[in-house]
Amino acid sequence: MRLINGIILCMERLKAGAKKLGLQLTPEQLSQYETYYQELLAWNKRVNLTAITDCEEVQIKHFLDSLTVTLAWQPINTGSRLIDVGTGAGIPGIPLKIAFPDIRLVLLEAVAKKAAFLRHITQKLGLDNVEIVVGRAEEVAHQAQYREKFDLVLSRAVAPLPTLVELVLPFCAVGGGFIAQKKGDIKSELDQATYAISVLGGRLGEIRAIDLPEFADKRFLVVVNKVSPTPPKYPRRPGIPAKRPLG
Repeated sequence: MRLINGIILCMERLKAGAKKLGLQLTPEQLSQYETYYQELLAWNKRVNLTAITDCEEVQIKHFLDSLTVTLAWQPINTGSRLIDVGTGAGIPGIPLKIAFPDIRLVLLEAVAKKAAFLRHITQKLGLDNVEIVVGRAEEVAHQAQYREKFDLVLSRAVAPLPTLVELVLPFCAVGGGFIAQKKGDIKSELDQATYAISVLGGRLGEIRAIDLPEFADKRFLVVVNKVSPTPPKYPRRPGIPAKRPLG
């Protein structure tokens, strides 16, 4: 860790971990991550953003964990469209935006206080082409400007996979994909999601294990490819995908 003007700057673990992913973070990017961390701590005193506040844990469990998505995806074209559904404090969308500033990012969050933090931090970090949308996925996914408009859809720690695919696949353009970040034994969850994936226009693609020494537990990237349009009736009204998952 480094100490500058009394502020602990502690992104060395992130820098080293990102290098293992093939990412060379610049000093400017590392400074943005440091600012993100400091603002996260400050806002967390009045808005419940995260239970993880230790600097090293934030580096690994929030920032580096977000960047592991690049094991299954990296933006091929400038201006790739990405939406982070149920983003909370901006994870994983903002860490990816810092690493890949050319992506066009939408952060979807249902809690207004968290959305206020997102507006603050994106402005503080000087991030361009970031839109903050306040609302529930079940409703926003039926709006024409967001439905099937994204190359990549992300969502972390929002819901079990059978529910999650109904919430997120309607945002994904045909030819695009969805990546779910999962931990532990995921076989049962995958089996239960097979029907929902098919109904919603998806096809299960790669299941990529994350093999980095920074993570002691088993972590996976579950890739779902969007192969056909989602039927217009999905997602169902708010709360129903969680109460009655497809299949």
